[in-house]
Parts: sequence; structure tokens; C-alpha cells
Amino acid sequence: MKIKFLLGVAVLASCLATTALYAQATGTAAEAKAMLEKAVAAVKADKGKAIEMFLKGEGGFKDRDLYPFCFNFADGKVVATQAPSLIGMDVRTLKDKTGKVFGEEIYKAAKDDEITESVSYMFPRPGPDTTPVQKVSFVTKAGDQGCGVGYYK
Repeated sequence: MKIKFLLGVAVLASCLATTALYAQATGTAAEAKAMLEKAVAAVKADKGKAIEMFLKGEGGFKDRDLYPFCFNFADGKVVATQAPSLIGMDVRTLKDKTGKVFGEEIYKAAKDDEITESVSYMFPRPGPDTTPVQKVSFVTKAGDQGCGVGYYK
């Protein structure tokens, strides 16, 4: 009987530890918005340096599953993201696995000096698992760049 009880306690402790690790690995909406505000300031200060930092995830621009993405507003081409296969693509053409054209929504939501929590779509988290999960992005416009940071629900 003691062994079953101790085994149950061990399983419960393992579940709680896993839940705590998962919670720590997931950025929040508030953290995503704060990162976007920081990214906008970096783009306005030195766009080239900011884009380089976003691509490398340096300077606090890669935190767990949070990272900025940017696209040229004139042609929609993605210039920064942690998903390398998207670099150079027209953001307006991006679709999720359900067929939703979320990129057009992101493009339209980018407004000067206005951060909007605009777009919900399915997208894989950074890392080897390519299973899409629900993501919501804050989006704004900084100079000639549309930029955003999304968080996973």
C-alpha cells in the first residue's frame, strides 16, 4: 500500500514539474507586447542592426517561444523571423495549415505607432516539433517595416 501511495505521489510530482517547465517555456501576451515595443524602438534607432539582432535572437529578442518578425511594408517581403524558410516571402501570402491567409491580416493590421493584438492563426513553435498550435500576434508599423511578436496559447 505504501509503495502505491509513494508511486502516486511521484507521478503527481512529475506532472506538476512538467507543467511548471511548460509554463516557463511559454511567453505571455504581456511579454510579447513588451518585446514588440522594444523591437520598434530598436528598428527606429538602427533598422539594419535591429534586423540583424532579430535574426540572431540577440539582445533579448529571443525569449523562450517569443521573437520579433518584420517585413518591408512596401513589398511585403519578410526580412526577420526565427522561421528561416519565410525570409524573402511576401507576408501577405502566408497561410496556416487550416488554409487561413493570416499574412494578409498581419499586413493590414500594421499601423503607424499603434500596436494591435490582431491576428490569431495556427503556427509551429520554434524548435524541431512542426505541429501547428494557436498563435496570436501583436503587430505595428515602425518606419518602413511592419513588425510583430506573437505568443502561443
